[in-house]
Amino acid sequence: MKKAEKCITCGKGLLERGSTTFQCPTCDEIIGRCGGCREQSTEYVCPKCGFKGP
Repeated sequence: MKKAEKCITCGKGLLERGSTTFQCPTCDEIIGRCGGCREQSTEYVCPKCGFKGP
């Protein structure tokens, strides 16, 4: 699987502890989330299909 380079929500690089990369639950887009946005459950929107997640 490819790795995302930036958080989809805030644009921060994904080098910090707690960051992750995963496939969108409804399509094949790769989503990157930084530890801060994950911890705060900040909403993200898939740019390909529009899926919204916490």
